[in-house]
Amino acid sequence: MLSRVASSLYWMSRYIERSDGILRMLKINYASSQDTIQKFTWEPVIRIFAGVQDDEIEVLENDSRSVLKYMVLDRDNPNSILNIITQARENARGVQEHITKDLWQCLNEYYHAVRDPKLNFWLQKDDPITALDILIRQGMLYYGTTEITMERGEGRSFMNIGHYLERGIQSVDILDTKFGSIDDDPDLLTDTTYWKHLLLSLGGYEIYLKTYRSKGFEAENVLEQVVFNNDFPRSVLYSVNHIQRYFERLKSESNIDEFRELSFLIGRLQSSIKYSSVKTIQQEGLHEYLTNIRNELFKIGNMLNEHYFAYS
Repeated sequence: MLSRVASSLYWMSRYIERSDGILRMLKINYASSQDTIQKFTWEPVIRIFAGVQDDEIEVLENDSRSVLKYMVLDRDNPNSILNIITQARENARGVQEHITKDLWQCLNEYYHAVRDPKLNFWLQKDDPITALDILIRQGMLYYGTTEITMERGEGRSFMNIGHYLERGIQSVDILDTKFGSIDDDPDLLTDTTYWKHLLLSLGGYEIYLKTYRSKGFEAENVLEQVVFNNDFPRSVLYSVNHIQRYFERLKSESNIDEFRELSFLIGRLQSSIKYSSVKTIQQEGLHEYLTNIRNELFKIGNMLNEHYFAYS
């Protein structure tokens, strides 16, 4: 497969996964802002997904409608849903012969949905949840169409590597930011609503209730699920295991040296997570542990760019 094609499939998938994570976080946080308006801040969401400066965060964080418009429709925000889906569609346009017609049509519909003028009305004047739900369903339709129509070949492997790399980075960033907030407000440690919203934003609330039925909402259990639970599809370990799974399918004699180098990097990260525990994380320090995982995930992405996508 041409490096240009592999890169486009990889980034198309990363952009869709990023949009899904942003939309779910926006939905849960908007609902939270309506319940606890006095204590609520949008700062963690803006910091995770927009990367803006502190003065810009201060302007946005107390106005839910402004944050939603900025994160969904702002053309000047490179990580707005509008810009992300536009980038995903452009990547797909360049490789239409390598994806199914159904998948192209699905992504095209997503693009037109996010450009629908009614979205702005819902976000600014009516019920923002309506707009967010429409876009979340478009993402789910994309995932389902990919699953049932795409050939299980090299292209799909690059798509899944991008998908799970983005998902792993998101889970690490959300954990780091949410647990970091406890340093500023220790009362959050025993705030069940805080942990419930974190789990809801990752789609892990129902799994948590089944796994920790009698234990309530505790920080250690949340950490265990989001990092180590391989039955939870948004856990860090689940993501890294699937990166390794789909990367193994790219092995060939023509790229054996590059393959071994990157396989070692993925395997080392996989082992470091697999053979950790909540106790060892607490001994090392959660922020340092998550920072190391994030750095390793970025290294994997950079090495893919260098060896497989011909980017230096």
